Amino acid sequence: MFAVLVCPGIEGFHSCVGAEEPKKVPNLLLILADDLGYGDLGCYNDQAKAATQNLDRLAEEGMRFTDAHSPATVCTPTRYSLMTGQMAFRVPRGGSVFTGVGGPSLIPPGRLTLPAMLGAKGYATAATGKWHIGLTFFDREGKPIREGGLEAVRRVDFTRRIEGGPLDHGFGRFFGTACCPTTDWLYAFIDGDRVPAPPTGPVDKALLPKHPYANDCRPGLIAPDFPMEEVDLVFLEKSRSFLESHVREAPEQPFFLFHATQAVHLPSFPAKEFQGRSGAGPHGDFILELDFVVGELLATLDRLGLSDNTLVIFTSDNGPETTSVIHMRADHGHDGARPWRGMKRDDWEGGHRVPFLVRWPGRVKPGTTSAELISLTDVMATVAGIVGTELPDEAAEDSFSLLPVLTGEDKGSIRPYLLEQAFAGARTLSIRQGRWKYLDHPGSGGNDYEKNPDLKPFALPEAAPGAPGQLYDLESDPGETRNLYFEHPDKVKELKALLEESKSSGRSRPRMSGPP
Repeated sequence: MFAVLVCPGIEGFHSCVGAEEPKKVPNLLLILADDLGYGDLGCYNDQAKAATQNLDRLAEEGMRFTDAHSPATVCTPTRYSLMTGQMAFRVPRGGSVFTGVGGPSLIPPGRLTLPAMLGAKGYATAATGKWHIGLTFFDREGKPIREGGLEAVRRVDFTRRIEGGPLDHGFGRFFGTACCPTTDWLYAFIDGDRVPAPPTGPVDKALLPKHPYANDCRPGLIAPDFPMEEVDLVFLEKSRSFLESHVREAPEQPFFLFHATQAVHLPSFPAKEFQGRSGAGPHGDFILELDFVVGELLATLDRLGLSDNTLVIFTSDNGPETTSVIHMRADHGHDGARPWRGMKRDDWEGGHRVPFLVRWPGRVKPGTTSAELISLTDVMATVAGIVGTELPDEAAEDSFSLLPVLTGEDKGSIRPYLLEQAFAGARTLSIRQGRWKYLDHPGSGGNDYEKNPDLKPFALPEAAPGAPGQLYDLESDPGETRNLYFEHPDKVKELKALLEESKSSGRSRPRMSGPP
């Protein structure tokens, strides 16, 4: 295991070990939405069709980042990077999206995680919702199951403990699902490291809603009374229950609650009380439900007297799904990727530029906007700075602290560059430095806009035929329409060399101890 070093944190929040009275550190509520695009929220898109009044209010009460990026363009690697502060392409299977009961965990044994770091500082830690970083189920012979799919689910011995899940990576409590709750083969909840109500039969898709946003529900095994249309309401109740019990049982102990929603990942199955309310179809209703969930979590903090000392972060794991963008554009005039090119899986901005909202009463000035270039990997270094933990060199290798930005002390860029991985992981990387963005591959890096007839209308003419990579000036061309690969060969060479150096060194954050 890695040592966690204690050092002075942000002034007024932490004192060194040995001080007579340690200052009170903030609680942390980290909310991760699924497949929510930059243009899905009213505070980012004045043409958004589904009302997001609670998230818009969160932006008004804190800081709204306009150049924030998920470290990957799909679920699993982004979640890994959020929990570890390391780009997922640096570890084996780091470009994969796990399904069903496939394992093992993407997080290597001994890797320092955000919850483990906070647990070492005395925090109570809990996770609710979609995990999707891998864990290990066992068959009836006690052998670990490594693959996903329906047949793998049939082999699971649900009387055995699940290994490599949230409880083995720093969380004290967990209630949620292995992967996408209403998508991936196993439709059952995990409580801690067990499945209290195992699946008993196949999903009857005839009972599920039928609309253009319902096509991502795979055949699978389902537990009795598993609420396909109320998963996020169950997650909400579990998070509320944690907050209430924590205040009742340990009111002086700081907490970290990670709440990962199903919304708005397809299939769009909003609960009945939200159906038809958005005026923007089932997916708009799902966005409305997400906004409700966030509002209820914030209201719970208010009711329990926790808001003033709770740092709230809200973001998304990647850009919007292609199906939702296609149909929402055509049917409702709503563009979840607006104003960017690309969608989930793509290395273009629409695949990874995401909402990022921070509220921290007394520290973050309400109603502020930041154009700082940031990544979800930066959450770990930021929190480490708040609680007074010096990150070892062998942890959070791609994480930079946002504290100077949050507290208004920003004196320049916090990170030298930003890395991004698209659908194929290490084979589809890009690097951003200032206005310049270099993609070390042709095409989107994810979706095939030429072969997919639904996406072909969104394809743009190739601006640099034959180029093995892409170079964009985002300041003059934020829509990534003009590939300048051949026009600026020196910039291509410079950024490609920087990318290769980061790959070979295994890090983008400088070593505290100098070269190894």
